[in-house]
Amino acid sequence: MDGLPQDFGDTNTLPDLNRPEGAGAARQRATKVSAHHPQSNIAPMLTKRAKAAVIVRLLAADDVKLPLSSLPETMQVELAHQLATLRYIDKTTLTSIVTEFLDELGAVGLSFPGGLEGALSVLDGTISPTTSEKMRKSAGISSIGDPWERISKLEIEQILPILEEESVEVGAVLLSKLKVSKSAQLLSTLPGERARRIAYAISLTSAIAPDVVQRIGTSIAAKLDARPKQAFTAAPTERVGAILNFSASATREGVLEGLDETDKTFAAEVRKNIFTFANIATRVDARDVAKVVRGVEPEELVKALAGATGPAAESTEFILTNMSKRMADGLREEMEGLGSIKTADAEAAMNLVIASIRELEESGEIVLITEDE
Repeated sequence: MDGLPQDFGDTNTLPDLNRPEGAGAARQRATKVSAHHPQSNIAPMLTKRAKAAVIVRLLAADDVKLPLSSLPETMQVELAHQLATLRYIDKTTLTSIVTEFLDELGAVGLSFPGGLEGALSVLDGTISPTTSEKMRKSAGISSIGDPWERISKLEIEQILPILEEESVEVGAVLLSKLKVSKSAQLLSTLPGERARRIAYAISLTSAIAPDVVQRIGTSIAAKLDARPKQAFTAAPTERVGAILNFSASATREGVLEGLDETDKTFAAEVRKNIFTFANIATRVDARDVAKVVRGVEPEELVKALAGATGPAAESTEFILTNMSKRMADGLREEMEGLGSIKTADAEAAMNLVIASIRELEESGEIVLITEDE
């Protein structure tokens, strides 16, 4: 029992008994036992550690799985030893243990998580992430959680630098832990020689122990934590593109011309993130036109269609062609009766159509066609 806390077996050492699958299940099962058997007046000669093992075994009999992995490893080992040592508990002794457990559980008015990490988890969402991170770092607490779950959620652009910086062996483990589709994308992005070396290293990963894989994941996640926090989630080109999307055409073209003179590469990337009314004809699937027009007020749609000139006029024809003939004819009549439209009013209406398309794209209802397609 060396190295194990003396209070092992107390109810507050059982993991998160306030959760429904913890305390609720324990009370239901334990109360059922105590209700059917008289309480023993004979104090059982069992340690609290043994009693804890009895309660865990009792719950396991009803297929209640306590989250014991949250206990320190030494306590998990001791619990396993206790379960291995016990052989038979008579009904009277079991009832006595259950009654004692219920008494202690019922006496708990409010439980606290224990430790700074538990406290910060309780305060998650109520204090600023910056403060929480500073406290974790100052206390040497890792906020990694399950490293591989976190790593698997990263975008390709975030994982690629890790794959380029780490050793071939680590890269092989990393690709083995990700979804096949994401690993394939990453492998195709790497230079040919490095991709081949990592692919071969994957063939050597069968003998790697699970704890080594976990340590690799923890190490990668720790490096991610060490990187400076970014104030903006979107890339600069995306932010500039989003702003120019809803700017007047004259302003947009002027800014792009200036960017061309300053940094042609940056300007080219910004253009990829710009989606204007003129792009509708080439980047919106014809089958999605009905969804797009439903999200725009009819009078604003008429203004947008009538006010589109130059290259944007192709999008007007594209929209009208890919809707019912009756609706298209009705819109054409309204456009003719509208007369001349102020440029500012036309651009405002076209921006509403663009906003409708962006909302549909973000919600996953439509997928825009890329330049490659």
